[in-house]
Amino acid sequence: MENLFRLADHEDFFSRRCIWVNGPVIVGAGPSGLATAACLREQGVPFMVLERADCIASLWQKRTYDRLKLHLPKQFCQLPKIPFPEDFPEYPTKKQFIEYLESYAKHFEINPQFNECVQSARYDETSGLWRVKTVSTNGSTRNEVEYICRWLVVATGENAECVMPEIEGLGEFKGDIIHACDYKSGENFRGKKVLVVGCGNSGMELSLDLCNHQASPSMVVRSSVHVLPREVFGKSTFELAVLLLRWLPLWLVDKIMLILAWFVLGNIAKYGLKRPSTGPLKLKNTKGKTPVLDIGALEKIRSGDIKVVPGIKRFNNGEVELVNGEKLDIDAVVLATGYRSNVPSWLQEGEFFSKNGYPKMPFPHGWKGNAGLYAVGFTKRGLSGASSDAVKIAQDIGKVWKEETKQKKQRTTACHRRCISQF
Repeated sequence: MENLFRLADHEDFFSRRCIWVNGPVIVGAGPSGLATAACLREQGVPFMVLERADCIASLWQKRTYDRLKLHLPKQFCQLPKIPFPEDFPEYPTKKQFIEYLESYAKHFEINPQFNECVQSARYDETSGLWRVKTVSTNGSTRNEVEYICRWLVVATGENAECVMPEIEGLGEFKGDIIHACDYKSGENFRGKKVLVVGCGNSGMELSLDLCNHQASPSMVVRSSVHVLPREVFGKSTFELAVLLLRWLPLWLVDKIMLILAWFVLGNIAKYGLKRPSTGPLKLKNTKGKTPVLDIGALEKIRSGDIKVVPGIKRFNNGEVELVNGEKLDIDAVVLATGYRSNVPSWLQEGEFFSKNGYPKMPFPHGWKGNAGLYAVGFTKRGLSGASSDAVKIAQDIGKVWKEETKQKKQRTTACHRRCISQF
Protein backbone atom coordinates (compact mmCIF):
# COMPACT_ATOMS: atom_id res chain seq x y z
CA MET A 1 0.00 0.00 0.00
CA GLU A 2 2.91 2.32 0.73
CA ASN A 3 3.95 2.08 -2.92
CA LEU A 4 0.46 3.02 -4.05
CA PHE A 5 0.48 6.08 -1.78
CA ARG A 6 3.80 7.10 -3.29
CA LEU A 7 2.27 6.66 -6.73
CA ALA A 8 -0.59 8.93 -5.73
CA ASP A 9 1.88 11.70 -5.04
CA HIS A 10 2.83 11.81 -8.71
CA GLU A 11 1.53 14.69 -10.77
CA ASP A 12 -1.71 14.11 -12.73
CA PHE A 13 -2.52 10.83 -10.94
CA PHE A 14 -5.94 12.16 -9.92
CA SER A 15 -6.56 14.10 -13.15
CA ARG A 16 -7.94 10.97 -14.84
CA ARG A 17 -9.87 7.89 -13.77
CA CYS A 18 -7.48 5.24 -12.45
CA ILE A 19 -8.13 1.50 -12.48
CA TRP A 20 -6.03 -1.03 -10.61
CA VAL A 21 -5.68 -4.26 -12.63
CA ASN A 22 -5.10 -7.30 -10.46
CA GLY A 23 -2.98 -9.09 -13.05
CA PRO A 24 -1.39 -8.20 -16.39
CA VAL A 25 -2.66 -5.65 -18.90
CA ILE A 26 -2.56 -6.99 -22.46
CA VAL A 27 -2.43 -4.32 -25.17
CA GLY A 28 -4.04 -5.68 -28.33
CA ALA A 29 -6.92 -8.12 -28.96
CA GLY A 30 -5.55 -9.74 -32.09
CA PRO A 31 -4.58 -13.44 -32.22
CA SER A 32 -1.46 -12.76 -30.09
CA GLY A 33 -3.40 -11.01 -27.34
CA LEU A 34 -6.17 -13.62 -27.38
CA ALA A 35 -3.66 -16.48 -27.17
CA THR A 36 -1.94 -14.87 -24.17
CA ALA A 37 -5.27 -14.19 -22.43
CA ALA A 38 -6.38 -17.79 -22.98
CA CYS A 39 -3.15 -19.20 -21.52
CA LEU A 40 -3.42 -16.85 -18.52
CA ARG A 41 -7.01 -18.00 -17.99
CA GLU A 42 -5.76 -21.59 -17.88
CA GLN A 43 -3.18 -20.54 -15.27
CA GLY A 44 -5.89 -18.91 -13.16
CA VAL A 45 -4.40 -15.42 -13.59
CA PRO A 46 -6.84 -12.48 -14.04
CA PHE A 47 -6.08 -9.97 -16.82
CA MET A 48 -7.32 -6.95 -18.72
CA VAL A 49 -7.20 -6.72 -22.54
CA LEU A 50 -7.17 -3.24 -24.10
CA GLU A 51 -8.11 -2.87 -27.79
CA ARG A 52 -8.22 0.36 -29.79
CA ALA A 53 -10.78 -0.98 -32.31
CA ASP A 54 -14.36 -2.05 -31.65
CA CYS A 55 -13.77 -5.77 -32.26
CA ILE A 56 -11.22 -8.53 -31.79
CA ALA A 57 -8.70 -9.19 -34.58
CA SER A 58 -9.40 -5.82 -36.23
CA LEU A 59 -6.65 -6.33 -38.80
CA TRP A 60 -8.40 -9.47 -40.04
CA GLN A 61 -11.91 -8.07 -39.78
CA LYS A 62 -11.35 -4.59 -41.23
CA ARG A 63 -8.05 -4.43 -43.10
CA THR A 64 -7.86 -7.54 -45.24
CA TYR A 65 -9.15 -8.36 -48.72
CA ASP A 66 -12.17 -10.58 -49.30
CA ARG A 67 -10.43 -13.50 -51.00
CA LEU A 68 -7.79 -13.90 -48.28
CA LYS A 69 -7.10 -17.39 -46.93
CA LEU A 70 -4.46 -18.54 -44.48
CA HIS A 71 -1.28 -19.12 -46.46
CA LEU A 72 -0.18 -22.00 -44.24
CA PRO A 73 -2.03 -25.21 -43.28
CA LYS A 74 -4.40 -24.73 -40.36
CA GLN A 75 -2.37 -26.87 -37.92
CA PHE A 76 0.40 -24.23 -38.08
CA CYS A 77 -2.04 -21.36 -37.44
CA GLN A 78 -4.15 -22.57 -34.54
CA LEU A 79 -3.90 -20.86 -31.15
CA PRO A 80 -3.00 -22.72 -27.92
CA LYS A 81 -5.50 -25.09 -26.29
CA ILE A 82 -8.10 -25.20 -29.11
CA PRO A 83 -7.49 -26.50 -32.67
CA PHE A 84 -9.47 -25.48 -35.73
CA PRO A 85 -12.72 -27.40 -36.32
CA GLU A 86 -12.13 -30.62 -38.23
CA ASP A 87 -14.55 -29.61 -40.98
CA PHE A 88 -12.51 -26.48 -41.81
CA PRO A 89 -10.44 -26.81 -45.00
CA GLU A 90 -6.65 -27.07 -44.85
CA TYR A 91 -6.40 -23.35 -45.69
CA PRO A 92 -9.27 -21.64 -43.84
CA THR A 93 -10.84 -18.53 -45.35
CA LYS A 94 -10.76 -15.11 -43.74
CA LYS A 95 -14.37 -15.59 -42.58
CA GLN A 96 -13.61 -19.00 -41.07
CA PHE A 97 -10.53 -17.69 -39.25
CA ILE A 98 -12.53 -14.83 -37.73
CA GLU A 99 -15.24 -17.32 -36.64
CA TYR A 100 -12.52 -19.42 -35.00
CA LEU A 101 -11.11 -16.40 -33.13
CA GLU A 102 -14.54 -15.26 -31.92
CA SER A 103 -15.35 -18.77 -30.70
CA TYR A 104 -11.91 -18.89 -29.02
CA ALA A 105 -12.52 -15.61 -27.17
CA LYS A 106 -15.97 -16.77 -26.07
CA HIS A 107 -14.67 -20.12 -24.82
CA PHE A 108 -12.02 -18.49 -22.60
CA GLU A 109 -14.33 -15.63 -21.58
CA ILE A 110 -12.02 -12.99 -23.02
CA ASN A 111 -13.88 -9.67 -22.98
CA PRO A 112 -11.57 -6.86 -24.10
CA GLN A 113 -12.11 -3.19 -23.29
CA PHE A 114 -12.84 -1.98 -26.83
CA ASN A 115 -12.21 1.52 -28.23
CA GLU A 116 -9.42 2.03 -25.70
CA CYS A 117 -6.45 3.55 -27.54
CA VAL A 118 -3.26 3.40 -25.51
CA GLN A 119 -1.55 6.80 -25.52
CA SER A 120 1.40 5.87 -23.34
CA ALA A 121 2.73 3.15 -21.09
CA ARG A 122 5.64 3.56 -18.74
CA TYR A 123 7.15 1.82 -15.77
CA ASP A 124 6.97 3.79 -12.53
CA GLU A 125 10.25 3.12 -10.70
CA THR A 126 8.90 4.46 -7.41
CA SER A 127 5.91 2.16 -7.16
CA GLY A 128 7.28 -0.73 -9.22
CA LEU A 129 4.13 -0.66 -11.36
CA TRP A 130 3.18 0.03 -14.97
CA ARG A 131 1.03 3.05 -15.79
CA VAL A 132 -0.97 2.63 -19.01
CA LYS A 133 -2.87 5.70 -20.19
CA THR A 134 -5.72 5.31 -22.67
CA VAL A 135 -8.19 7.54 -24.48
CA SER A 136 -11.61 6.44 -25.67
CA THR A 137 -14.21 8.48 -27.54
CA ASN A 138 -17.93 7.92 -27.22
CA GLY A 139 -19.69 10.37 -29.54
CA SER A 140 -18.49 13.80 -28.47
CA THR A 141 -17.30 12.53 -25.07
CA ARG A 142 -13.58 11.90 -24.59
CA ASN A 143 -12.67 9.61 -21.71
CA GLU A 144 -9.18 9.23 -20.28
CA VAL A 145 -8.28 6.27 -18.10
CA GLU A 146 -5.05 5.18 -16.45
CA TYR A 147 -4.61 1.48 -15.78
CA ILE A 148 -2.15 0.52 -13.03
CA CYS A 149 -0.68 -2.97 -13.24
CA ARG A 150 2.29 -5.08 -12.31
CA TRP A 151 2.74 -6.80 -15.68
CA LEU A 152 2.42 -5.36 -19.20
CA VAL A 153 2.04 -7.60 -22.26
CA VAL A 154 2.62 -5.87 -25.61
CA ALA A 155 0.46 -7.72 -28.17
CA THR A 156 0.00 -5.02 -30.82
CA GLY A 157 2.07 -7.09 -33.25
CA GLU A 158 4.10 -6.54 -36.38
CA ASN A 159 1.23 -5.16 -38.47
CA ALA A 160 -0.18 -2.32 -36.36
CA GLU A 161 0.36 0.52 -38.86
CA CYS A 162 0.42 0.76 -42.67
CA VAL A 163 3.72 1.61 -44.32
CA MET A 164 3.14 4.50 -46.75
CA PRO A 165 6.10 4.95 -49.11
CA GLU A 166 7.43 8.37 -50.09
CA ILE A 167 7.51 8.45 -53.89
CA GLU A 168 8.03 11.61 -55.90
CA GLY A 169 4.78 12.93 -57.34
CA LEU A 170 2.53 10.38 -55.60
CA GLY A 171 0.61 13.14 -53.83
CA GLU A 172 -0.19 14.84 -57.15
CA PHE A 173 -1.35 11.65 -58.88
CA LYS A 174 -4.91 12.22 -60.15
CA GLY A 175 -6.15 8.63 -59.95
CA ASP A 176 -7.22 6.51 -56.98
CA ILE A 177 -4.55 5.63 -54.40
CA ILE A 178 -5.25 3.06 -51.68
CA HIS A 179 -3.18 0.97 -49.33
CA ALA A 180 -3.68 -2.80 -49.39
CA CYS A 181 -5.36 -2.51 -45.97
CA ASP A 182 -8.28 -0.72 -47.69
CA TYR A 183 -8.48 -3.10 -50.67
CA LYS A 184 -11.44 -5.48 -50.53
CA SER A 185 -12.00 -6.72 -54.07
CA GLY A 186 -10.94 -6.07 -57.64
CA GLU A 187 -14.57 -5.35 -58.56
CA ASN A 188 -14.04 -1.59 -58.14
CA PHE A 189 -11.10 -1.71 -60.57
CA ARG A 190 -12.76 -3.62 -63.39
CA GLY A 191 -11.39 -2.45 -66.75
CA LYS A 192 -8.77 -0.19 -65.13
CA LYS A 193 -5.00 -0.13 -65.39
CA VAL A 194 -3.72 -0.62 -61.84
CA LEU A 195 -0.18 -0.26 -60.53
CA VAL A 196 0.45 -2.58 -57.57
CA VAL A 197 3.46 -1.39 -55.56
CA GLY A 198 4.97 -4.39 -53.78
CA CYS A 199 5.55 -8.04 -54.64
CA GLY A 200 5.11 -9.87 -51.34
CA ASN A 201 2.25 -12.26 -50.66
CA SER A 202 -0.26 -9.37 -50.58
CA GLY A 203 1.05 -7.75 -53.77
CA MET A 204 0.97 -11.05 -55.66
CA GLU A 205 -2.49 -11.99 -54.44
CA LEU A 206 -4.01 -8.55 -55.10
CA SER A 207 -2.55 -8.63 -58.61
CA LEU A 208 -4.17 -12.03 -59.14
CA ASP A 209 -7.48 -10.76 -57.76
CA LEU A 210 -7.36 -7.74 -60.10
CA CYS A 211 -6.80 -10.08 -63.03
CA ASN A 212 -9.78 -12.17 -62.02
CA HIS A 213 -11.92 -9.00 -62.09
CA GLN A 214 -10.77 -8.03 -65.60
CA ALA A 215 -8.41 -5.27 -64.49
CA SER A 216 -4.91 -4.83 -65.96
CA PRO A 217 -2.35 -4.92 -63.12
CA SER A 218 1.32 -3.98 -63.34
CA MET A 219 3.29 -5.15 -60.31
CA VAL A 220 6.35 -3.22 -59.13
CA VAL A 221 9.27 -5.50 -58.22
CA ARG A 222 12.12 -3.36 -56.89
CA SER A 223 14.23 -6.07 -55.27
CA SER A 224 14.79 -9.81 -55.31
CA VAL A 225 12.06 -12.11 -54.07
CA HIS A 226 11.68 -15.81 -53.27
CA VAL A 227 8.61 -17.38 -54.86
CA LEU A 228 7.80 -20.93 -53.78
CA PRO A 229 4.86 -23.15 -54.74
CA ARG A 230 2.32 -23.34 -51.92
CA GLU A 231 2.31 -27.11 -52.33
CA VAL A 232 4.74 -29.66 -53.77
CA PHE A 233 3.22 -32.94 -54.98
CA GLY A 234 0.10 -32.24 -52.92
CA LYS A 235 1.99 -31.50 -49.69
CA SER A 236 2.37 -28.07 -48.11
CA THR A 237 5.79 -26.57 -48.89
CA PHE A 238 5.95 -25.12 -45.38
CA GLU A 239 5.03 -28.43 -43.79
CA LEU A 240 7.68 -30.18 -45.88
CA ALA A 241 10.31 -27.64 -44.80
CA VAL A 242 9.38 -28.10 -41.11
CA LEU A 243 9.67 -31.87 -41.53
CA LEU A 244 13.07 -31.68 -43.25
CA LEU A 245 14.44 -29.30 -40.60
CA ARG A 246 14.06 -32.05 -38.01
CA TRP A 247 16.77 -34.05 -39.76
CA LEU A 248 18.77 -31.67 -41.95
CA PRO A 249 20.64 -28.36 -41.49
CA LEU A 250 18.88 -25.19 -42.60
CA TRP A 251 21.24 -24.49 -45.53
CA LEU A 252 20.53 -27.92 -47.01
CA VAL A 253 16.75 -27.56 -46.58
CA ASP A 254 17.01 -24.18 -48.36
CA LYS A 255 18.75 -25.87 -51.31
CA ILE A 256 16.10 -28.61 -51.44
CA MET A 257 13.32 -25.99 -51.36
CA LEU A 258 14.89 -24.07 -54.25
CA ILE A 259 15.36 -27.24 -56.32
CA LEU A 260 11.71 -28.16 -55.77
CA ALA A 261 10.64 -24.59 -56.62
CA TRP A 262 12.63 -24.71 -59.87
CA PHE A 263 11.11 -28.11 -60.67
CA VAL A 264 7.53 -26.91 -60.10
CA LEU A 265 7.71 -23.25 -61.17
CA GLY A 266 10.65 -23.24 -63.58
CA ASN A 267 13.05 -20.34 -64.04
CA ILE A 268 11.20 -17.29 -62.72
CA ALA A 269 14.08 -14.88 -63.35
CA LYS A 270 13.04 -14.53 -67.00
CA TYR A 271 9.76 -12.97 -65.79
CA GLY A 272 11.57 -10.27 -63.83
CA LEU A 273 11.51 -12.14 -60.50
CA LYS A 274 15.12 -12.43 -59.38
CA ARG A 275 15.83 -14.66 -56.40
CA PRO A 276 17.93 -13.40 -53.44
CA SER A 277 21.35 -14.97 -52.90
CA THR A 278 20.28 -16.01 -49.38
CA GLY A 279 17.99 -19.02 -49.14
CA PRO A 280 14.26 -18.53 -48.32
CA LEU A 281 14.34 -20.02 -44.81
CA LYS A 282 17.56 -18.29 -43.78
CA LEU A 283 16.23 -14.98 -45.11
CA LYS A 284 13.04 -15.45 -43.10
CA ASN A 285 14.97 -16.25 -39.92
CA THR A 286 17.52 -13.43 -40.23
CA LYS A 287 15.55 -10.62 -41.91
CA GLY A 288 11.95 -11.65 -41.30
CA LYS A 289 11.28 -11.53 -45.04
CA THR A 290 8.60 -14.09 -45.88
CA PRO A 291 8.84 -15.99 -49.18
CA VAL A 292 5.87 -15.65 -51.52
CA LEU A 293 3.74 -18.80 -51.67
CA ASP A 294 2.30 -18.86 -55.17
CA ILE A 295 -1.42 -19.57 -55.50
CA GLY A 296 -1.84 -18.68 -59.18
CA ALA A 297 -0.21 -15.28 -59.75
CA LEU A 298 2.82 -16.78 -61.49
CA GLU A 299 0.63 -18.32 -64.18
CA LYS A 300 -0.85 -14.85 -64.86
CA ILE A 301 2.67 -13.39 -65.02
CA ARG A 302 3.69 -16.02 -67.57
CA SER A 303 0.63 -15.27 -69.69
CA GLY A 304 1.27 -11.51 -69.51
CA ASP A 305 -1.99 -10.77 -67.64
CA ILE A 306 0.16 -9.45 -64.79
CA LYS A 307 3.00 -7.25 -65.99
CA VAL A 308 6.16 -7.14 -63.86
CA VAL A 309 7.85 -3.73 -63.85
CA PRO A 310 10.95 -2.36 -62.08
CA GLY A 311 11.08 0.39 -59.43
CA ILE A 312 9.29 3.75 -59.67
CA LYS A 313 11.11 6.98 -60.39
CA ARG A 314 8.18 9.39 -60.14
CA PHE A 315 4.47 9.92 -60.77
CA ASN A 316 3.19 12.51 -63.25
CA ASN A 317 -0.57 13.15 -63.23
CA GLY A 318 -2.01 9.99 -64.82
CA GLU A 319 1.22 8.17 -65.53
CA VAL A 320 4.17 6.66 -63.72
CA GLU A 321 7.80 6.83 -64.82
CA LEU A 322 9.88 3.77 -63.98
CA VAL A 323 13.60 3.65 -63.16
CA ASN A 324 14.32 2.17 -66.61
CA GLY A 325 12.75 5.23 -68.28
CA GLU A 326 9.55 3.45 -69.31
CA LYS A 327 6.29 5.37 -68.76
CA LEU A 328 2.94 3.71 -68.00
CA ASP A 329 -0.54 5.21 -68.18
CA ILE A 330 -2.40 4.07 -65.06
CA ASP A 331 -5.80 4.70 -63.50
CA ALA A 332 -5.14 3.62 -59.92
CA VAL A 333 -2.39 2.69 -57.45
CA VAL A 334 -2.57 -0.04 -54.80
CA LEU A 335 0.20 0.19 -52.20
CA ALA A 336 1.04 -3.35 -51.05
CA THR A 337 3.93 -1.91 -49.08
CA GLY A 338 3.35 -3.73 -45.83
CA TYR A 339 2.95 -2.83 -42.19
CA ARG A 340 5.07 -1.98 -39.18
CA SER A 341 5.00 -2.04 -35.40
CA ASN A 342 3.64 1.04 -33.60
CA VAL A 343 5.21 0.26 -30.21
CA PRO A 344 7.67 3.22 -30.23
CA SER A 345 4.73 5.65 -30.50
CA TRP A 346 3.30 4.70 -27.08
CA LEU A 347 5.69 2.54 -25.03
CA GLN A 348 8.12 4.70 -23.07
CA GLU A 349 10.91 2.17 -22.76
CA GLY A 350 14.28 1.76 -24.44
CA GLU A 351 15.91 -1.40 -23.10
CA PHE A 352 13.71 -4.22 -24.38
CA PHE A 353 12.27 -2.77 -27.60
CA SER A 354 14.39 -1.20 -30.34
CA LYS A 355 13.47 1.91 -32.31
CA ASN A 356 11.86 -0.18 -35.06
CA GLY A 357 9.29 -1.49 -32.57
CA TYR A 358 10.67 -5.03 -32.26
CA PRO A 359 12.33 -6.68 -29.25
CA LYS A 360 16.11 -6.30 -29.37
CA MET A 361 16.74 -9.93 -28.46
CA PRO A 362 16.37 -12.37 -31.38
CA PHE A 363 14.02 -15.34 -31.40
CA PRO A 364 13.46 -17.28 -29.16
CA HIS A 365 14.50 -14.77 -26.44
CA GLY A 366 12.40 -11.76 -27.40
CA TRP A 367 9.33 -12.52 -25.30
CA LYS A 368 10.47 -11.30 -21.87
CA GLY A 369 11.93 -7.96 -20.77
CA ASN A 370 12.56 -6.46 -17.36
CA ALA A 371 10.14 -5.21 -14.69
CA GLY A 372 7.20 -7.33 -15.83
CA LEU A 373 7.33 -6.35 -19.53
CA TYR A 374 6.50 -8.99 -22.15
CA ALA A 375 6.09 -9.10 -25.94
CA VAL A 376 3.97 -11.52 -27.96
CA GLY A 377 3.66 -11.76 -31.73
CA PHE A 378 6.97 -10.14 -32.70
CA THR A 379 8.88 -13.28 -33.69
CA LYS A 380 8.37 -12.84 -37.48
CA ARG A 381 7.20 -16.44 -37.37
CA GLY A 382 3.48 -15.93 -37.80
CA LEU A 383 0.76 -17.38 -35.63
CA SER A 384 2.83 -20.35 -34.45
CA GLY A 385 5.49 -17.96 -33.12
CA ALA A 386 2.84 -15.89 -31.32
CA SER A 387 1.36 -19.03 -29.75
CA SER A 388 4.77 -20.11 -28.52
CA ASP A 389 5.31 -16.69 -26.90
CA ALA A 390 1.85 -16.74 -25.31
CA VAL A 391 2.46 -20.07 -23.59
CA LYS A 392 5.82 -18.93 -22.18
CA ILE A 393 4.44 -15.61 -20.93
CA ALA A 394 1.46 -17.19 -19.20
CA GLN A 395 3.65 -19.82 -17.53
CA ASP A 396 6.11 -17.16 -16.36
CA ILE A 397 3.44 -14.90 -14.86
CA GLY A 398 1.42 -17.87 -13.61
CA LYS A 399 4.37 -19.23 -11.63
CA VAL A 400 4.77 -15.95 -9.71
CA TRP A 401 1.01 -15.57 -9.31
CA LYS A 402 0.56 -19.04 -7.82
CA GLU A 403 3.49 -18.68 -5.43
CA GLU A 404 2.21 -15.35 -4.10
CA THR A 405 -1.39 -16.58 -3.87
CA LYS A 406 -0.18 -19.60 -1.92
CA GLN A 407 1.77 -17.36 0.50
CA LYS A 408 -1.28 -15.11 1.00
CA LYS A 409 -3.43 -18.14 1.82
CA GLN A 410 -0.83 -19.36 4.31
CA ARG A 411 -0.69 -15.94 5.98
CA THR A 412 -4.49 -15.77 6.12
CA THR A 413 -4.71 -19.26 7.66
CA ALA A 414 -2.03 -18.42 10.26
CA CYS A 415 -3.83 -15.20 11.17
CA HIS A 416 -7.13 -17.08 11.47
CA ARG A 417 -5.54 -19.60 13.84
CA ARG A 418 -4.08 -16.82 16.01
CA CYS A 419 -7.49 -15.16 16.19
CA ILE A 420 -9.12 -18.44 17.30
CA SER A 421 -6.47 -18.98 19.96
CA GLN A 422 -7.44 -15.65 21.57
CA PHE A 423 -10.86 -16.99 22.56
